[in-house]
Amino acid sequence: MKCTTVRPGFECSFMTEKGCSYKDGQCYPVVEQCEGCERTKEFDGKKYCLSYPEPAIKWAHKACNFATHVKAVVDNTGKVKVNPLKASKRAARGR
Repeated sequence: MKCTTVRPGFECSFMTEKGCSYKDGQCYPVVEQCEGCERTKEFDGKKYCLSYPEPAIKWAHKACNFATHVKAVVDNTGKVKVNPLKASKRAARGR
């Protein structure tokens, strides 16, 4: 349904016929880490996330998985993890 509280006119999965079903019946503004994300939009002087109602929770442990401005860090050290059980079986077969 379309939001009628904080983000009027935008689709919201928490909107019901009785109003917003999220905590306190509203979405929460973005946090500092969200600056630069393409999923934020300003409504009534405050910025809100278009994908998630409470961005602070998404940033509590790691980077938000909806963030468009954060690149994933890939560890390419060249080491291949070897399963010790399979390695012992290969050694027993003579490979």
